[in-house]
Amino acid sequence: MILAGDVGGTKTILALFEAEGDSFRCLKKEQFPSAYYQTFIGLLESFLSDVDGLQITAVCIGAAGPIVKGNCEATNLPWVLNREEIGECVNTQNVWLLNDLEATAWGLLESPEQSFVELNPDAQWRQGNHAVLAAGTGLGEAIIVWDGAKYHVMATEGGHADFAPNSEQEIALLGYLREKYPEHVSYERLLSGEGLINIYQFLKQTKCAPAQSETEQQMTERDPAAVIGEAGIAGSDALCVEALKLFCRIYGAESGNLALKCLPYAGVYLAGGIGAKILPVLQDGEFMRGFLSKGRSQSVLQKISARVCTNPEVALFGALSHAMKMVAQDG
Repeated sequence: MILAGDVGGTKTILALFEAEGDSFRCLKKEQFPSAYYQTFIGLLESFLSDVDGLQITAVCIGAAGPIVKGNCEATNLPWVLNREEIGECVNTQNVWLLNDLEATAWGLLESPEQSFVELNPDAQWRQGNHAVLAAGTGLGEAIIVWDGAKYHVMATEGGHADFAPNSEQEIALLGYLREKYPEHVSYERLLSGEGLINIYQFLKQTKCAPAQSETEQQMTERDPAAVIGEAGIAGSDALCVEALKLFCRIYGAESGNLALKCLPYAGVYLAGGIGAKILPVLQDGEFMRGFLSKGRSQSVLQKISARVCTNPEVALFGALSHAMKMVAQDG
C-alpha cells in the first residue's frame, strides 16, 4: 500500500494505492483546502481517520517548497513536513519528500500523449532534456535531464528569480510591483494566481481598459484570479482580456529563459493549475511571442515543443511513480 500526496498552497491531495498486478488501484483519494489545517500532520491524520487496518508500506509526498535533508518547509504555507514525523504517523520508514515540481516532472514523464496540448506549431521533437514550469498558487520550475540512457529530475526554485521586463509596459509593471514588493520582484509575483491579480490591478491603474463593476463585485465574492481568468477567456471584460494576454506573454518569456538555460530539445512542459484553465489564451499566440522573443537566440528555441499538461493530478501520480521506483529499488 502506497500513500501518495501533492501538497500545494491552495489544496492538498492525498491518495492510497494498492498493487494490482503491474499497476495500482486507488482505494481512497481526498482533496483538502490546505489553509484550513495548521500542520500537515493534522491534515494527514484527518485523511487516515477512517482507514484503520490498512498497512501503508511507503509514502511519497510532493510539496511546494525546497527539500533540505529530506524535509520540506512549505513556501506558501506555515508548514514543515518532517519525514520521520510522517513515518511515525503511518508506521513506515519508507518516506520520501519531493519538491512539488520534481513530483510533477516524474508524473509528466509517465503521462500519455492525450494529456498534452501543443502550443508551438513549428515544434520538432528530439531526444534530450525537458524544462518544466507550473504556474498555480506559486510558480514552480524544474529541469528533466537526459543522460543518454535515463532521465534525472532537478528540482529548482527558479520561480523566485528576478522578473526581467521586456517592453515599456513591463518596465512600468516592474515599477508598480516594486512599490508592493520593495525587496524583490520575482516571476512568481506575476506568474501565479496572485500574479494575475497583480497584472489586472496594474492595468487598471494605468487605464489600459475600463474596469467593469460586475467583474469587480465578483472579485469580492470569489477567488479574484478565477474571476479574471473566466472573464478574460469569455471576452466579456476587456481589462481581464488584456491581463490574460500580458500574463501569457510573460509566461512565455520566462519559459524561454528556462529553455535557454537547459536547452530542452525534448520540449517544455507547462503544468500547474492555471495553464489548463487559460488554455484558449495560451493557444492564441501571446505565449509563443514571449517564448521566441530572444533576439539572436530565437533560432535556438524555434523548433522546441511547448506543451500544456491538462491532467490536474500529474504531481500526485508522479509521487506514486517515484514511490514505486524506490520500493522496487529497495526490494
